[in-house]
Amino acid sequence: MADNRPEIAYPSPGSRPHRRDLEPLLPHVIVLFGATGDLAKRKLLPGLCYLEESALAPDVRIVGTAMEDLSTDEFRTLARKAIESFGTHKLTDDAWTHFAERITYVPQGAGPEGLTTAVKAAEDLLGPQVRRLHYLSVPPKAAQAVITMLSEAGLVDNARVVMEKPFGSDLASAIKLNDFVHEAFDESQIFRIDHFLGKEAAQNILAFRFANGLFEPIWNRNFIDHVQIDIPETLGLDQRANFYESTGAYKDMVVTHLLQVLAFVAMESPTALEPRAISEEKNKVFRSMLPIRPADVVRGQYGGYRAETGVAPDSDTETFIALKVGLDNWRWAGVPFYLRTGKKLAEGMRIISIAFKEAPRTMFPAGSGVGSQGPDHLTFDLADASRVSLSFYGKRPGPGMRLEKLSMQFSTQETDQAGDVLEAYERLILDAMRGDHTLFTTAEGIESLWERSARLLDDPPPVKIYPPGTWGPNAIHQLIAPNAWRLPFERAWREKK
Repeated sequence: MADNRPEIAYPSPGSRPHRRDLEPLLPHVIVLFGATGDLAKRKLLPGLCYLEESALAPDVRIVGTAMEDLSTDEFRTLARKAIESFGTHKLTDDAWTHFAERITYVPQGAGPEGLTTAVKAAEDLLGPQVRRLHYLSVPPKAAQAVITMLSEAGLVDNARVVMEKPFGSDLASAIKLNDFVHEAFDESQIFRIDHFLGKEAAQNILAFRFANGLFEPIWNRNFIDHVQIDIPETLGLDQRANFYESTGAYKDMVVTHLLQVLAFVAMESPTALEPRAISEEKNKVFRSMLPIRPADVVRGQYGGYRAETGVAPDSDTETFIALKVGLDNWRWAGVPFYLRTGKKLAEGMRIISIAFKEAPRTMFPAGSGVGSQGPDHLTFDLADASRVSLSFYGKRPGPGMRLEKLSMQFSTQETDQAGDVLEAYERLILDAMRGDHTLFTTAEGIESLWERSARLLDDPPPVKIYPPGTWGPNAIHQLIAPNAWRLPFERAWREKK
């Protein structure tokens, strides 16, 4: 089939991504459930547009479906507005025309028959060898209804399904949901998505650890004092009160994001850089995790939360959580992992910070400054810029022995491949089309995490009110003492000039 795709404007000349050594993919029909929702508008439609117009994706047709009774033309108008508002790549008129031709819409009111007809029509345009990818951008409580519809529509064969977080709300519900989904789909067909693992910086952890003789020998309890995974948000509920009230920060962020990132930091070397081996090492981390104790958790709620539309006036839902997690294995025994996330905090950041044990200071004179600015840190910024910083003590120029903290920093924006950086959802959609589970969560992994969360879910500490625009309740400092939170940074990231 000839590829007559128009060019799309890319960030810099010559930066258009190429398939390189990856095997070509079969054409795909992507069924996007919840196609009119916030996630679809902000991430999925712009991401699908970029993948289709780039050299990365195969030829695709997109069937959008949602509760709204829209025509295909009306949905295309919605899609273009979303891409122009939230897309990170400039879209030309020719590129839009090419993408719009690949979009159809069917309201969920048309039932399984209507969905089957739309999918079959899209498949006929792609030829005999075509795969299906069903993306469930729907609330967790709607997932079972969608799976049922796919079964009734006969759209399970030759298909993969991407499911959004949170996957269950406790161990019992996760097992029940896994069992239900497994009635229709084999585990190899299921992709439980965590967009944090789709970021360049998260994957850079694997490269730093396992490709460099400098870091792997010291990546253990003998040299690392503690680890912080800190993901504060400045945003509030963003009209998601109905979802958030029944979920809270722990279920929304910790189980589905922060603990997944922790597994990348803590896992042993896989036998190969392939999905099954990596998933098994992640699951070993989850199995070694100690039960989370309520005494090691600080729950918070920003002032004014209970006055939000859709929030109960006596709500105990946490909009902030900080906790200490331990791993009971040889590499990490005794090393605390501190996790923090929340709404309406002072800054929006996403960092992983590895604090190394401090060296003896006896040889340095009093007043030299050694140890005055805390331990050395290796810090990964999970923003799309994918930055890494290594801080250390060095001598201040001039007479005498005065020390100060210095840092070496790296950013993917400083490389010739900056234009190849994919947004997290773009990467994960592409991986799902390839059948690559490396950055997705398994049934065993998610059930392990809910099992270790049981004590906290059964007996959560009371929420503490914190003012919006701060870093959370003051109790977070007692939680991490005698250490200190890395955020806010004393020194800002250096920006490319």
